[in-house]
Amino acid sequence: MNQAPVSCIPSPKMSKAKKVLDEARSSGNPELDLMEKGISSFEEMPGLLNMTNITRLTLSHNKIVDIPPGLANLVNLEILTLFNNHIEELPVSLSSMPKLRILNLGMNRLNSLPRGFGAFPVLEVLDLSYNNLNEESFPANFFILDTLRALYLGDNDFEFIPPEIGQLKNLQILVLRDNDLIELPKEIGDLTRLRELHIQGNRLTVLPPEIGQLDLVSNKSVLKMDYNPWVAPIADQLQVGISHVIDYIRSETYRYLFSRHISVRGPPPPKYIDKTNKMSRNRKNN
Repeated sequence: MNQAPVSCIPSPKMSKAKKVLDEARSSGNPELDLMEKGISSFEEMPGLLNMTNITRLTLSHNKIVDIPPGLANLVNLEILTLFNNHIEELPVSLSSMPKLRILNLGMNRLNSLPRGFGAFPVLEVLDLSYNNLNEESFPANFFILDTLRALYLGDNDFEFIPPEIGQLKNLQILVLRDNDLIELPKEIGDLTRLRELHIQGNRLTVLPPEIGQLDLVSNKSVLKMDYNPWVAPIADQLQVGISHVIDYIRSETYRYLFSRHISVRGPPPPKYIDKTNKMSRNRKNN
């Protein structure tokens, strides 16, 4: 019985990716844009992991599930964008990339970060927004990322932020919006270079007085804290303006209120956002 001939014609999505790769090889272009190419696997990008001249790789808005350890072979890569894929796990080797400065893993399906994730030698910007991360997701060495300038953790499942966050001495932007945060660690007050703090859309009732040590009211600073069930004095000051909130939490009156609130604290406010249908939860979503 004769078998049907095997087709050697590449799939359309492989053709799209291969065309971009071939063009980059012939031109020597170190910036590779493979956004919205319908890619679900690195096997659809033949030879990519050998293109060691690449400095920027954009793979956002695809359907990639697995990241091969060999991605770390791209030793000159400075910017890696994997936004909006289906990634559930990351290889340990990722944090060995010697020149990686910007890593965008937003809108994926991550529940944890691999051991050694804090070993990136020069990472400055890390976007982990819109995943399934919580306070248990951090590996032990995460907070040794002392080169980090911006950390985006919005739209995850954090109820607490580890006090070790105070070790990120160069952090200028910290985004914690739309989580389930019940409290903030006082160690955020140690982040003396912090100029943007986004904590809106959580379950926060009070702020640690140490946040008053930060410069969050100058012209170049941003503090967003709406949509939290604040205690009445903070809510009242917020209606007047952010600078009034900062002035208030710097006062002795507030320090007394804060210590009393902590000592008699009851159950946390209820969660008011149902995340069960969140896209990052739906592993079968294509």
